[in-house]
Amino acid sequence: MKLGINLGYWGAGMDSDNLAVAQEADRLGYSVCWAAEAYGSDGPTVLSWVAAQTERIDVGSAIFQIPARTPAMTAMTAATLDSLSGGRFRLGLGVSGPQVSEGWYGVKFDKPLSRTREYVEIVRKAMARERLSYEGEHWTLPLPGGPGKPIKLTVHPQREHIPLYIAAIGPKNLEQTGEIADGALLIFPSAAHLEDTALRHLRAGREKAGLTLDGFDVCPTLPLAVGDDVSGLADLFRPYTALYVGGMGSRKQNFYNQLAQRMGYEKQAAEIQDKYLAGDKEGAAAAVPQELIDSTCLLGPVARIADGMRAYADAGVTTLTLAPAGFALEERVAGLRAGVEALELAGLA
Repeated sequence: MKLGINLGYWGAGMDSDNLAVAQEADRLGYSVCWAAEAYGSDGPTVLSWVAAQTERIDVGSAIFQIPARTPAMTAMTAATLDSLSGGRFRLGLGVSGPQVSEGWYGVKFDKPLSRTREYVEIVRKAMARERLSYEGEHWTLPLPGGPGKPIKLTVHPQREHIPLYIAAIGPKNLEQTGEIADGALLIFPSAAHLEDTALRHLRAGREKAGLTLDGFDVCPTLPLAVGDDVSGLADLFRPYTALYVGGMGSRKQNFYNQLAQRMGYEKQAAEIQDKYLAGDKEGAAAAVPQELIDSTCLLGPVARIADGMRAYADAGVTTLTLAPAGFALEERVAGLRAGVEALELAGLA
């Protein structure tokens, strides 16, 4: 099992530290450094900045938002980043959510599965430098009846095949991801529930494509905190968990809340959402069960974290992306080093 690092969003006052974290991960032999975007910092700029100041580590988008760019622009960006980084780019895509898609980008959040499928097909055609023509429900290229003509990408990506990942949570999205992508970006993964909540759906999609999970990158992101007080460490992630389970999306369209329900926390997920949407964020955080946090994070001494890593590897994870706790650079670097130590202790390095 390989390790990754997730830098999250840029522009939160820790930008120089984020770069130092990426450089330390590069030095320690981490496989990939991911950066996110929502409605603040954009992914491509951050990734180009990191790639220019690292040597070996891959840089990946977790995620580029599908409503933010046309598929052809995403192909151009991916080809450029792959070329500039010397073949170190991984393309992660996701539909975002209805509030951001419609409120920020002005793109209707409808039919996310068919939209994602068409988007991936166009991106792959463009990156393969085929003359771009496409007829679908969401995109038609060139536009009919106008001056447009099929054209192809003028630059050559560093590699013939840039790895393509999709951020997936729901069963149907996971199945489609297994069918059309090279990897899945997962969040709030529990090793004990991974087969039921993710892998069986990914496997079904691979089977549709005549493939197996061999070579498919199962890549969850897990917060990590090192120390002896597991309960106290879990409290660090209460606001984070409450935000996603309670407030990420609308009451009817919160994929993370639905995931918590599928993991057996139906009553608690409803309580967290009720309190969060009512403005009681502290109450929502207090309502998060410690076992939910503990099962979706890596907490405790290095030996306990090693046990957790072994459980994820046994469950089928191939790249474990860490998000070390702490605002100080020293804390985050210590988390990176603990991750490597735990991987070695688990016998997974």
